[in-house]
Amino acid sequence: MISNPIRETIRIMPRGNEEIAGLLQEYAELLQITGGDPFRTRNYEKAAKSISGFSGDAGQLDEAGLQKIVGVGKSIAAKIVECQLSGVFTQLSELRAKVPEGVRAMTRIPALGPKHAFQLYTELGISSVDELSDAIAEGRLRDLKGFGARSEEKISRGIELVRGLDQRTPINVAAEIADRIVAVISAVDGCERCQYAGSLRRFMETIGDVDILAAAADSAPLMAALLAMPQVQSVIASGDTKTSVRISTEQAGQPGSIQVDLRVVPADCWGAALQYFTGSQAHNIAVREIAVRKKLKLSEYGLFEAESGDLITSATEEEIYARLGLDFVPAPMREDRGEVQAAARHEIPALVSLAEILGDLHSHTTLTDGVASLEEMVSAARAKGYAYFAVTDHAPNLFMQRMTIEKMLAQREQLHKLESGQAGNGATPMILLHGTELNIAPDGSVDWPEDVLAGFDLCIASVHSHFDQSRAEMTRRFRFACENPQVNIIGHPTARRIGKRAGVDVDFAELFRACAETGTALEINSQPQRLDLPSDHLRAARDAGVKFAISTDSHAVGALDLLRYGVGTAQRGWLTPDDIINAWPLERLREFLAA
Repeated sequence: MISNPIRETIRIMPRGNEEIAGLLQEYAELLQITGGDPFRTRNYEKAAKSISGFSGDAGQLDEAGLQKIVGVGKSIAAKIVECQLSGVFTQLSELRAKVPEGVRAMTRIPALGPKHAFQLYTELGISSVDELSDAIAEGRLRDLKGFGARSEEKISRGIELVRGLDQRTPINVAAEIADRIVAVISAVDGCERCQYAGSLRRFMETIGDVDILAAAADSAPLMAALLAMPQVQSVIASGDTKTSVRISTEQAGQPGSIQVDLRVVPADCWGAALQYFTGSQAHNIAVREIAVRKKLKLSEYGLFEAESGDLITSATEEEIYARLGLDFVPAPMREDRGEVQAAARHEIPALVSLAEILGDLHSHTTLTDGVASLEEMVSAARAKGYAYFAVTDHAPNLFMQRMTIEKMLAQREQLHKLESGQAGNGATPMILLHGTELNIAPDGSVDWPEDVLAGFDLCIASVHSHFDQSRAEMTRRFRFACENPQVNIIGHPTARRIGKRAGVDVDFAELFRACAETGTALEINSQPQRLDLPSDHLRAARDAGVKFAISTDSHAVGALDLLRYGVGTAQRGWLTPDDIINAWPLERLREFLAA
């Protein structure tokens, strides 16, 4: 039996797609590092996204078939065919020879762009993050054109951020690996239950290692099944109750590997083991302290009478929390941030669930930087059973998207035709909302004038540039955007890219006040590299009176599945359906947008 909320909606992509997409993305990054044509770079990035989101196996297509994929032209198709034959294409090999792998790793450092990374390599011979750290300590960057003491300080902070994340894996990559393992273990004869636990079950942004818990009378076949998986790179330890391995993450589109710990327990102590191995450690300590005060003992084997050692319960987590006088605490809340005290007061909120989201309010198409057509995105959203769906392509100030009023109006007309075309098919029509993602300029203004914006059903406003403004400047920037009467949602509010770019410096209390005063929602962006607004800020924003939109910011059909990570982030922030505007019926949503 498989019971895991993330597993139920995971879409396993063909291995060839991720490998090909990775090579195209690498080529795009190397082009950018070496000063290549930015439009050419963008084309390869778009092709990489298309291949990653392609539902078939691109590794089996010929050039003609590949060119039917959005963003894959004749030249890129030829390179993909070359990859199919030799594992790489010639131009990529040539650029790899020019740029050491360490230089590419340096581009991950916030505050150090690709061109500056290449400059450090060509002018100072710096070819790794460690060498860069040493050069900063020696003051070698200060006299270099384009650098200085302030640059050294910012780059040093970026190095610390990257090093802190080097040993961790994005949640979506860890989830796909865990899903594959759970499927393999669950299929073994004698396996009664299998689920992943740990930080992955708690929806943490990045994962240190994957904890798999299984229940069986005989652990040996389950351990053997894990060891036999072709993705296993090495065996750390193997025993009757626990086996630890390192598994390659290449198949999930991420270079490297991750540690996986499989624990097998008897079925009758499943609940206690699941509670224990889900963590967090701080939450478990707080719960055990309550057990001690009640003269009980809680461990991974069960809840016992402390004096006699008699077992009280161990079968389910719900029974354990109830016997301790606590509400059941959902896994994403288990961080010792007041949830145990709330459970004791019977005040655990009814958290928003994936099933309660009625529509996605942030998506892109091939009109700007998406890799799926309007028809494809709408069809995929309809297949999810949404009551409504918003298309929000970029506004013109992102010049590379080449948006115009004429293109926008043509899309609106096309959207209306798609909506009216639903009539008569017997299904409940999905309402289509025409929106836009605006760019918040450094002064807080947005792309289009108010009379143009008034024609949209909703407007998202996001920061896409000038990330290094001072706190006062950034806070004024956000407040001015919130005060625009046509702006409904602030998109990915911190503008962070996990492991690549730190969030902007903003006075969050002031931002939350501005949103509450103006009726502007804050987005919880479900992209695994964003998860923005981060869960750490959600409760404070909610308490200030802010509402939220959980959106995918989809640029491909497959990205619509990422919504679960935004929901998990919202659950970590204790949010309920009443806090989420796209968990509301359409009439209430329209009232919010109109207000």
